[in-house]
Amino acid sequence: MTELVRFIIDPAAQDPHADNERLRAAGPLVPVTAEGVDAWAATRYATLMTVLTHPDLTREIQYWDPLERSKMPPGTAIDRIVTDISMLNADGEEHRRLRAPLAAGFTPRRVQGLRPKIEALTGALIDDLATLPAHEPVDLRARFAYPLPRDVISEMIGIPPAHQERMHELTDAVAHVSEDLADGPRVREELHALLHRIIEERRRSPGEDIITDLIRLREQDGGRLSEDELFATIDLLFIAGHVTTVNLITNAVGALLHTPGQLALVRSGRCPFSAAVEETLRWDSPIAYFPFRYAKRDVEIDGVHLRAGEAVLACFASSGRDPEQFGADADRFDVTDPPASHLAFGHGPHFCLGAPLARLEAEIALRALFTAFPAIRAAGPRDELRQIDTLLGNSTRTMPVVLGPRAR
Repeated sequence: MTELVRFIIDPAAQDPHADNERLRAAGPLVPVTAEGVDAWAATRYATLMTVLTHPDLTREIQYWDPLERSKMPPGTAIDRIVTDISMLNADGEEHRRLRAPLAAGFTPRRVQGLRPKIEALTGALIDDLATLPAHEPVDLRARFAYPLPRDVISEMIGIPPAHQERMHELTDAVAHVSEDLADGPRVREELHALLHRIIEERRRSPGEDIITDLIRLREQDGGRLSEDELFATIDLLFIAGHVTTVNLITNAVGALLHTPGQLALVRSGRCPFSAAVEETLRWDSPIAYFPFRYAKRDVEIDGVHLRAGEAVLACFASSGRDPEQFGADADRFDVTDPPASHLAFGHGPHFCLGAPLARLEAEIALRALFTAFPAIRAAGPRDELRQIDTLLGNSTRTMPVVLGPRAR
């Protein structure tokens, strides 16, 4: 049997879209190695859509070939994702059981009710930016794109003020915005320990927040969520509830500042800021790759034979620039032609619960930023920005801009 030639996916790649172009050219399902794990990569839009919805593919880890699973290095992003026991890795009735307690808190109507709070937090961040030197570079990722979704989700889930400073320091590292603390096992351990402490404090002193709601559900119906599932759900909600939105806002600011003519279109009102958000989600997805779905039995997808137990990696950033779906100009950012659909938030039962919140936060943030600073410009060339070195995320470590004077 001919041995497969595998592409090595490098989390530290500085041009991930070029890598994705090569992957798409290699086929719809491509053998890859990511963080030491062999898998198939779903590189094209139609193929990824099939993978996300195919009845013979599942997120349940028990279907992964035990031999391949045993080769997974510990402590990697893949390890953290595939061993999570929240709704992330459940399907069918089990997924519905774990997701249902959260669904009511993230309906479009409930999220729209947060608009005044998000606008107030955004306004405070704009005020802080306005105190900085107008003609010196400012890192918008660290000073604006990151604290907004972090503070929103902290309040939603119920992080007490006494713990917010340390919680934010730890999540700064996880989100790759900290200069003082790097992400790693010790950071994750402290973050988890602090979250456990917060859960216990909320158990003793309930509030009007998601942690309290989940604790009450746990106590009223112990069969709905185990103690471990309770923690895993809150942990997932806190991290996933803001880190990807950091990337979305960062990427949208970069796209508008580095693509000639696009910012003028949204500022003039010819195109809404929501179009810039949707086009960013397609063109520069906040998530690069996401593990895994496993073949429950032998199955053929787009002419490729998957054996039972093999893993499939979802290539979200690649699917957004697939010319077969988005045309010959798929690699061009164009707010006049936002996509009718994209897969940045997934598809099917695992569609991202936080999608309405992420969209709202990004739209409010972009409108406020570009209204407040009419002379804002990029502080340097796009190709000088370093990518975040993580398999999951797709963004730059910084977004340096020169703000210019605040509008009067």
